[in-house]
Amino acid sequence: KELTLEDLEVTGPTPPTPLEATGPALTTLSLRNVSWATGGAWLGELQQWLKPGLRALNIAQAHSLAFPCAGLSTFEALTTLDLSDNPSLGDSGLMAALCPNKFPALQYLALRNAGMETPSGVCAALAAARVQPQSLDLSHNSLRVTAPGATRCVWPSAPSSLNLSFAGLEQVPKGLPPKLSVLDLSCNKLSREPRREELPEVNVLTLDGNPFLDPGALKHQNDR
Repeated sequence: KELTLEDLEVTGPTPPTPLEATGPALTTLSLRNVSWATGGAWLGELQQWLKPGLRALNIAQAHSLAFPCAGLSTFEALTTLDLSDNPSLGDSGLMAALCPNKFPALQYLALRNAGMETPSGVCAALAAARVQPQSLDLSHNSLRVTAPGATRCVWPSAPSSLNLSFAGLEQVPKGLPPKLSVLDLSCNKLSREPRREELPEVNVLTLDGNPFLDPGALKHQNDR
């Protein structure tokens, strides 16, 4: 049900496409530092060998995440997509990785240490892909506040949980979803408590590990 591949180089031509999926009925597939001779087409080709029903896909240290969307089938059952530890991905790379209408059931999207730049940039990628995760993890990215003149993005469907911890934030970034159940701003560089108008409507707000609460927090973060 679960398969993990790490530190592999897949070479040679792709085998002929099977008439029907003959591979295992996986629920979880995890890939770390796996390179493919077929470049960005690897996911679509691998997908052809798997039986439907994959629920979690984790891809770290990928050599290519720019998927040719025409060759990718819909992940009907996928609820978890983890693209963490791809520091060169960035907002534009996320746009290329999230093929439109291929992840209709997605509930949890993790983008830790994935080169994300702004929440608005992530919002734009989600809107373009028509992806509506309930939980979004943007922690451990060097996020910046959106420039005043930037186009405001309308979240396709606001996630209920947003993790912005360890993001180097000195103030609350612009372009957050208007309403959240959980917002994690812990372990950032906030020198004062955020004002109400700077925050979305939120039920649970976490601010631990910021300098205005713990003067030693900044040093601890820099030592990590």
